Amino acid sequence: MAPRPTPADKFSFGLWTVGWQARDPFGDATRGELDAVEAVHKLAELGAYGITFHDDDLIPFGADSAARDAQIARFRKALDETGLVVPMVTTNLFTHPVFKDGGFTSNDRDVRRYALRKVLRNIDLAAELGAKTYVMWGGREGSEYDLAKDIRAALDRYREGVDLLCEYVVDRGYDLRFAIEPKPNEPRGDILLPTVGHALAFISTLARPEMVGLNPEVGHEQMAGLNYAHGIAQALWQGKLFHLDLNGQRGIKYDQDLVFGHGDLMNAFALVDLLENGGPDGGPAYDGPRHFDYKPSRTEDFTGVWASAEANMRTYLLLKERAAAFRADPEVAEALAASRVGDLAIPTVADGEGYAGLLADRSAFEEYDVDAAAARGFHFVRLNQLAVEHLLGAR
Repeated sequence: MAPRPTPADKFSFGLWTVGWQARDPFGDATRGELDAVEAVHKLAELGAYGITFHDDDLIPFGADSAARDAQIARFRKALDETGLVVPMVTTNLFTHPVFKDGGFTSNDRDVRRYALRKVLRNIDLAAELGAKTYVMWGGREGSEYDLAKDIRAALDRYREGVDLLCEYVVDRGYDLRFAIEPKPNEPRGDILLPTVGHALAFISTLARPEMVGLNPEVGHEQMAGLNYAHGIAQALWQGKLFHLDLNGQRGIKYDQDLVFGHGDLMNAFALVDLLENGGPDGGPAYDGPRHFDYKPSRTEDFTGVWASAEANMRTYLLLKERAAAFRADPEVAEALAASRVGDLAIPTVADGEGYAGLLADRSAFEEYDVDAAAARGFHFVRLNQLAVEHLLGAR
């Protein structure tokens, strides 16, 4: 039986997840609206730590100042009553038709200016609620037609927008940093900054690259045929894993947003092992929220919504238990040694050796027994089978 989640596990959910009414391009909503205050209380009951939101999730688009202030006050009261926190906030620049060609990169300059004002307003709210991360998902920043978008100019405008937002946060003294969420396609045919690698390259061009990192999502990376655990590892390697989104995906298709682990379970196991046991001392490699960005199935009523929210947390905790048992297994330790996994941390060229020392070492080339080395196996299959057996509870 999976342990019960507690706030110490740092599980958080987007308001848009449990609040999704299950409307899709081919069918109307199968559930009614969920009040944000109810979401706060219910997630707290389930053991969650935090709740996140787009501006339009919390405050209806176009609401006047009085209605906006009243809704924020209700939300804050629920947070105070439950102890739930707001670790991350984001802005909706994709639903309203005005953003049909993007926000920061629309061909229409007036739309770009409106988008920046919308984000600036929501940054103030994020800071007010104590959020530490501001996610930017450019779902409409892209195109369907190659000749309709000057991609170099679009990236100029994207950079201009992010630089302006960073400047605003610095000048206001907010304790906030930004995280770009890559996605290859859907809703646009091709979305800008489609993968972890694209986003990292973009960040390197910014005026304040230290303020901007990544928010990789399971499904978004796997939609591109990529390995999510590898993407997370690279983000950690570059010190850019500012936030993450957990869900499930089954192959290269539309963005399914399944419950975490209800897709590629082996990759989910590797991911949890990396997050929880991949630090330099064998401890956690990531200390931020374990954030779930999924959609409860259209088939579910509200009872099923809350069951699915709980399923995300239970699956993560089960995988955490299995990963701990895997790491504690002496046979796994022996298999890791046989596969030389730890040897990769040894520098190829020793300190002070340089290319001169490498050239002088005859054992590295002239006397190296290539055939003997080629004949040796790495025993990766045995190591992976041990992981499968731990994952299935057979060990």
